[in-house]
Amino acid sequence: MTTSTTTHTIDLTVNGIPRQVTVEPRTLLADTLRTQLRLTGTHLGCEHGVCGACTVLVDGEPARSCLLFTVSLVGRSVETVESLEEPGGRLNPLQQSFQDHHGLQCGFCTPGILMSLTALLRDEPHPDEGRVRDQVQGHICRCTGYQQLVDAALAVSDEDAEVAP
Repeated sequence: MTTSTTTHTIDLTVNGIPRQVTVEPRTLLADTLRTQLRLTGTHLGCEHGVCGACTVLVDGEPARSCLLFTVSLVGRSVETVESLEEPGGRLNPLQQSFQDHHGLQCGFCTPGILMSLTALLRDEPHPDEGRVRDQVQGHICRCTGYQQLVDAALAVSDEDAEVAP
């Protein structure tokens, strides 16, 4: 018995760069990002969309990359945590605030939380604490206790810093 695998070549934009990837229909975005595009900042935790470690932005909105088939993203824009890096490899204001407010412990959940908070701060440059807490609610962080994450996001919103384009 011979099995054949159908592949699809699709065009999408990743971190502002037009990319073409060839994937099987069942290939998840998280796997495409990590293995084919070598963007390993997107972490895989639960692989069921529960922990939030794999969160990226799709057309500016947070999405769990472990739940999205890559073939469903034809013509779409994907942003990973690598997109936050500023010229010269500097941290963007939100990343720097995470560092300043000790929001980095083991760091496994950090990329997904950064992406969710980036989306929030783009839409609402000055969210209140409740709104920030709502945004990180779907992320599991076993190290920080969340308060440092909230403090970091609120500090950026207070500074009027541009989080990302």
